[in-house]
Amino acid sequence: MNPYFVWEPHDGGPSWRPFPQLLSPDVAASRVAASRAALAGMFGLEVSALPERVVASVLLLGYASRLVSPPLARALDSGSIPAVTPEDLWWREVPGGPLPMAVSGSGSRPAGEFFDVVVLGLVEPLVSVFGERFRLSPHVLWGNVASALGGAAGQLSAGAWPIVAGLLERAPLRGMADVRGGRVQRRNCCLYYRVPGGGTCGDCVLNLR
Repeated sequence: MNPYFVWEPHDGGPSWRPFPQLLSPDVAASRVAASRAALAGMFGLEVSALPERVVASVLLLGYASRLVSPPLARALDSGSIPAVTPEDLWWREVPGGPLPMAVSGSGSRPAGEFFDVVVLGLVEPLVSVFGERFRLSPHVLWGNVASALGGAAGQLSAGAWPIVAGLLERAPLRGMADVRGGRVQRRNCCLYYRVPGGGTCGDCVLNLR
């Protein structure tokens, strides 16, 4: 479909780095710094014009999309999800765009275990690191995860929406967003509007005001 739905087979190449490295505050900070520089170049701004916390929030949304999209597509297609832990995933540095990810192992779990395997097993550790390192509210970060789920569902068939709606009923996603008419409506904001010229996202709570 598009790069957000792709986990490549891990080939052992030297450019791949273990996913748990992203759970290091120092590595997270270096990735945010790289994204900050890339965004500054995109908008023709000085790096200092982009608050670090804002870039961290936007980056976390992108990472969450990379983690939830492939399992959601597989759940819809086959009723199963990849049986993955952070130790089974790999990533590769790129200057911009979706983070390349690879997976080792080929096991599967029932789609009903999506919340435990993907949301709690893969996404929550990143949310914790980004929240602590960049002083971001859990509401912002878990709202980003809800937005990532909505973005993935919006590119799949209508059958994805009941899955997403069920996930949004469980803490810590509960109260972060609602499924309305085939789309997710956030109850919070990813802070992208604070990027000069950035505007608001389609599911942003600020659009309701």
